[in-house]
Amino acid sequence: MFDATTILACKGKNKSVIGGDGQVTFGNSILKGNATKIRKLHNGDVLAGFAGSTADAFNLFDMFENILEQKKGDLLK
Repeated sequence: MFDATTILACKGKNKSVIGGDGQVTFGNSILKGNATKIRKLHNGDVLAGFAGSTADAFNLFDMFENILEQKKGDLLK
């Protein structure tokens, strides 16, 4: 059996898109089938998706959003 979380991103000339599987799993069990792993951050200017364990993903979203606020949305800083 293959276990993985997938976040797929594609950037075009004027648009970008990110897709994810939306499942929260623990071992072979699906705990939630409609999780939000992709979010708009920094007033909708940044689209982000994180793969990995559920707890880490939600913590990363919060940490990333705090850093974006501190840097005023400048990802290069």
